[in-house]
Amino acid sequence: MSTLDTSLPATGGHSPVKGWLAILAVTLGIFALMTSELLPVGLLTPVGSALGVSEGTAGLMVTIPGLVAAVSAPLVTVATGRVDRRVVLAVLIGLVGAANLVSSVATSFALVLVARFLVGISVGGFWSLAGGIALRLVPPKHVPRATAVIFGGVETASVLGVPAGTFLGDLSGWRTAFAAVGVLGLISLACVVLLVPKLPARRTIGFVDLRDLFTGNRGVRKGITVTFLVITGHFLAYTFLRPILGEAGVEAKATGALLLAFGVAGICGNFLAGALIGNRLRLTVTGIGVLLGTAMVLLAVVELTTFTAGAILVLWGLGYGAVPVTVQTWIIKAAGESTEAASSLNTAAFNLSIALGALAGGLAINHVATTSVLWIGAALVMLVLPVVRSGARA
Repeated sequence: MSTLDTSLPATGGHSPVKGWLAILAVTLGIFALMTSELLPVGLLTPVGSALGVSEGTAGLMVTIPGLVAAVSAPLVTVATGRVDRRVVLAVLIGLVGAANLVSSVATSFALVLVARFLVGISVGGFWSLAGGIALRLVPPKHVPRATAVIFGGVETASVLGVPAGTFLGDLSGWRTAFAAVGVLGLISLACVVLLVPKLPARRTIGFVDLRDLFTGNRGVRKGITVTFLVITGHFLAYTFLRPILGEAGVEAKATGALLLAFGVAGICGNFLAGALIGNRLRLTVTGIGVLLGTAMVLLAVVELTTFTAGAILVLWGLGYGAVPVTVQTWIIKAAGESTEAASSLNTAAFNLSIALGALAGGLAINHVATTSVLWIGAALVMLVLPVVRSGARA
């Protein structure tokens, strides 16, 4: 089995303070990457209008990086196995900064999609490597806390990065929002170069290890299935929140505030899940399915005002905020000693689900109806209930 060699001291001789500064630099990189991947969610309408494409087609800005990230997660992990991890992280975060700056000045939708392709490479590779990097930056007793901080960058980007980008886009235009995320990527690059120590490669994961883990570990397969259903269902609907709210008569200027309410609720959901998953992991997953499904159905059937939409998005945010920490905990518990390989597989599944959800949602909006994405999304997330029951022993 080719895994990271942890026989040497975890910190490699670096001071705890420097180790934690490196952790924060990696967390900032994760935040920049995930904000970049999800930024178009709040900007579909203005980008589509400016570049002459439908909102369904504009959803490709979420689909393409998700698909590419799903492939690049295992590929980058395997292909860069002998390269210094700091160098790999720096290249990937620099790439996402440059890609967003290109998007900010693009005059055609095709060029935007090329930039989004590069974002996908960065997201998949960076996230996979960052998941296990705490082992080499901080003392062993601090590894769980440091890993939680790193994955907090994913959570924070999901629940706060998109609303902040939407606010900025509403105030100054969508190009300004993309430029800001590009600058954030370059700042993250500087932090990685200055604060992360050299991390020479030791041993790597091979494709055979990934295959064997997936085929031989039922618990990991169940966890990846939960990830696929919840994330696909969520992004099938969430990607198109702006046109859904607009069609219901909610003022466009209120979208940023509503997404911010969603984000704040998501942070609360993250802490709530953190308190429950230790002893009630399956119950927490079940609760996520129920909360997300209920919120989507309510958004489809309730007469929406800014207040009612906000209340429903708070419910939705509570459910989604619990997702990353919950599915990651499921994967870690099921994987045993193969956490790095399992994290790579889950990263691929997570991003593939984002892509498929956005793609399916775009097709539904273009060919069925805007609110159809809410019903389809609700059906998918509720499927986690039988999966959890069938996976109880796993």
